[in-house]
Amino acid sequence: MTSFDSSPSLTVWRTLLALAVVFVMLASGGWTALQRHGEPGTARERALSAWEKSRVGGLRLPDPGSSPGRLAAFFASLTAAQRIRLADRHPLVVGNLGGAPLTLRYRANRLAVIQARDAERARVRDDRLSAEGRHQATRRMHRLQSMAGAGRHILAFDPTGGGRAAEVFGDLGSARRVSVVVPGVDTNLLSFERTERPFTAPVGMARSLYHAERAASPGARTAVIAWADYTAPSGINVDAAIGRLASEGAVRLNALTSALPGDSRVSLICHSYGSVVCGVAARRLPARVTDVAVAGSPGMRVGSAGALGTHARVWAMRDQDDWIQAVPYLEVGGLGHGADPVTRDFGARVLSARGAIGHGGYFEPGTESLENFADIGVGSYRNTSCADASAACRSGISGEEVT
Repeated sequence: MTSFDSSPSLTVWRTLLALAVVFVMLASGGWTALQRHGEPGTARERALSAWEKSRVGGLRLPDPGSSPGRLAAFFASLTAAQRIRLADRHPLVVGNLGGAPLTLRYRANRLAVIQARDAERARVRDDRLSAEGRHQATRRMHRLQSMAGAGRHILAFDPTGGGRAAEVFGDLGSARRVSVVVPGVDTNLLSFERTERPFTAPVGMARSLYHAERAASPGARTAVIAWADYTAPSGINVDAAIGRLASEGAVRLNALTSALPGDSRVSLICHSYGSVVCGVAARRLPARVTDVAVAGSPGMRVGSAGALGTHARVWAMRDQDDWIQAVPYLEVGGLGHGADPVTRDFGARVLSARGAIGHGGYFEPGTESLENFADIGVGSYRNTSCADASAACRSGISGEEVT
């Protein structure tokens, strides 16, 4: 296994490499524009406008940005028929409201996905569309058709731009342990799940983790969320090297963890650029988040685990074949994401990733990386495997499984 320590000369080399990358990106127009969700004319904007004008029982509907507690109280005040009517009339709003009943959100999001699928089907038939545009619309239509399938529990959905979504595996309402999988770059509706290499996509990652958690602790009441409900960088570009999208994603991640039902304990399982999102979110995570585990991380925008400002345990792993280890672990004028989380000085609990091949292999069944994620997810810390074959990564903690 490669050493996790860096020499001064290597740090200098990485700094020069980072600056060179910036110059190349600037010269080639690498600054990408953020696709703004909720811009005028989008399905989301139209849905919010219709919600604002709507009434139930003669009363105005609450602001979608209201606290989960207020939204929960609002839905509790309605009859079952009124709740269903709202979900059917405003699916793109109700499906994304923290505090709304889970079954109602699932219903609303299925309707919203079907509507988005039908819109893509209409685009495919549009003669004005280019061949490439028709190809993309067809791919998106098929992805949405899959998401609309029976038994899918879509917790969040927004078709704007590349699209955002979140899906639940397990019974979120009764779960005592919840794991949230936070993916990295190139996360959108088209990459939400994959037929080939399924465990490199959010849905495959979360499904794999859910089965691993069930195997690790069959009696535990667990749920796993494939959380692709933020705007991720598109490709390895400047957006991937700075913290703008991570900061916006962190706001959404904090909102999710604060709005989850019940009093379940929560673990964040963060891959690649998703670990940047988790790092930015760390300081404002609610107390229910007990663990933050990162894999294949380019950094968490801090110099050490202590600087994250969280009470949660911080875990890190990296496969020895992961190309991410070659990125410059530094931060210069906002460029780069800070120190390497698997170095000794960072202070995270460093886990084994044995069996994971490359940057996308951490959720493959049978790998120690997946087994470690599962043990963290169910609170079986005594079973985690440390990177150096010692017990150092689990020192000071014991098994805290919650069933």
